[in-house]
Amino acid sequence: MRIAYFRETDMLSIRLRDEPSTESEEVAPGFVFDFGSDGKVVGLEIEHASQQVDIRGVSVRELEILS
Repeated sequence: MRIAYFRETDMLSIRLRDEPSTESEEVAPGFVFDFGSDGKVVGLEIEHASQQVDIRGVSVRELEILS
């Protein structure tokens, strides 16, 4: 998973899987889900992120890696 914030476009990108999206759908104003060829979500983009979420408050508290 990769999380990136692009200040110049004020977009927060969360990539859940490392594969290209084949379809995108805006599920709410400014919230776009990206889907892979299998129909599962591969990522999420939040447009105007600084107005939608507290970017400064983004943190990872616990991340369990399953093998």
